[in-house]
Amino acid sequence: MQSCAAIVNAILLFAAFGRVPHQRFEMFTAHGFVAVITTDFYLGTTGDCHTVFVDTHHKVSFATAMTNGFEFKKLIKIGIPIFGSQLSYALMGTTDTIIAGRASANDLAGLAVGTAFSNTIWFFFTGIIFAVTPIVAQLYGARKFIEIGQKLREILWVAAGLGLLMAFIFFNMDLIINLLPIKSSITSITIDYLKAVSIGWFFVTIFTCLRCYSEGMTYTKPVFYIAFAGMLLNIPLDLIFVYGWLGAPKLGGVGCGIATSIVSFIMMISIIIYINFSKKYKKTEPFSKFSLPSLDTSKEVFKLGLPIGLGIFIELSMFSGAAIILSVLGEVVVASHSVAINIASLFFMVPLAIGLASSTRVGNLIGENNPIQAKIAATSTIILCMGGAFINSIIIISFGSLIVSLYTTELPVLELAASLILFAAIFQLPDGIQMGALGSLRGYKDTFIPMILLLISYWIFAMPIGYYLTNVGFSSPMGAKGMWYGMIIGLTIFSFLSIMRLRWIMKLKIKRYFNQAPQQL
Repeated sequence: MQSCAAIVNAILLFAAFGRVPHQRFEMFTAHGFVAVITTDFYLGTTGDCHTVFVDTHHKVSFATAMTNGFEFKKLIKIGIPIFGSQLSYALMGTTDTIIAGRASANDLAGLAVGTAFSNTIWFFFTGIIFAVTPIVAQLYGARKFIEIGQKLREILWVAAGLGLLMAFIFFNMDLIINLLPIKSSITSITIDYLKAVSIGWFFVTIFTCLRCYSEGMTYTKPVFYIAFAGMLLNIPLDLIFVYGWLGAPKLGGVGCGIATSIVSFIMMISIIIYINFSKKYKKTEPFSKFSLPSLDTSKEVFKLGLPIGLGIFIELSMFSGAAIILSVLGEVVVASHSVAINIASLFFMVPLAIGLASSTRVGNLIGENNPIQAKIAATSTIILCMGGAFINSIIIISFGSLIVSLYTTELPVLELAASLILFAAIFQLPDGIQMGALGSLRGYKDTFIPMILLLISYWIFAMPIGYYLTNVGFSSPMGAKGMWYGMIIGLTIFSFLSIMRLRWIMKLKIKRYFNQAPQQL
């Protein structure tokens, strides 16, 4: 029956893709799968090799995955809660900005400067912790549940250490802030805000670790519920501490930092309680015993996570560098560029969620020792990201002027931002592709080479080209548009390189599988 099923699936595959019917069939059973290997021959030369798997447990094959959208459904199921979580995190920052801005211009400026410092460092440190997702995902796919719990307890020590380090850095950030050419009234708010935020960094890193642990096992809904509740709670807490409601001291923008730390603590406690009492986590026994730090586990986290953190830092530094280059062109240019970047970042959350979902899905399949299905999942990720990015581009082009008007009413800023928004629409396409490729590569635990490719694409191509076009151009300086041309070129290069890297990794995993499989017959 299994052999018949494999043959049927092979026929479906060839019917779906219209392959030339000159094939050689070989069958073997390995790892709980029945496989049919088919080799097409074109004009007497060996062509593409296709493999059809039938998972005897889940009944998933190449043909069925491509014809009924199995992997699309899996990615969307995992990705929608992740999108909701990312949106909740973003809305927390938006809430802080709006409420602080209504307090005073100085509070808004102080918060903006503090956020500029905190975001870069925060993404770098939490990027390291993102290594938890592929680690857990592969172990979950391999059904090594007890090992997951052991790894989690050991990684929590790393997360705690990073959280304390972040707290120390932010609490002493005044040593750097005081050196900047910023008004003293703004400086004092920035310093106090960063000190207030520093209280919560320990809670943030612990929550992020547990979040990645949950998402690595495809349990993304609990994280979304907690993040959404945290976003809602942040609103009244901002109002209380910024404006001094309910007898609280009136702290202005600094109050946003206090609110953020409180929300971080509550979110950490919430996810600990949920994990401890929910039945779905019981099989990993996360808090069943005490575990000391492990040098091997710490090395694994930093080996995978440090390139992720550095990659995020490289990307953010490109945007910061672009803002610095454009800053000499005046307030209108800077404001217009900031609006376009903000809109591009908002729409980016769609492919980001799909990419993060792919880290989990691909990691699960590699853990199951199913590289064929992992390739299908990774390919489906790229298709979904491209589709999402295309829709984003259409929305931005169609409603660009309306979206820009939500940010500003100043006519010069409106006009320039409306022209830059077209670049933001184009930006979505390569940005979506690279996020899909990056997410899938993380599922394969491939993070170092992508980081190097990021560095090359952004700082050897994007920034120099952007700087040249902005200030010199081919016939005349192009201004802000020149920088966007540079960023799009750099991002397109990285998209191509990341796809090539993904193709190589997928082929390598499949080759290794078939080299091992005959030995296990």
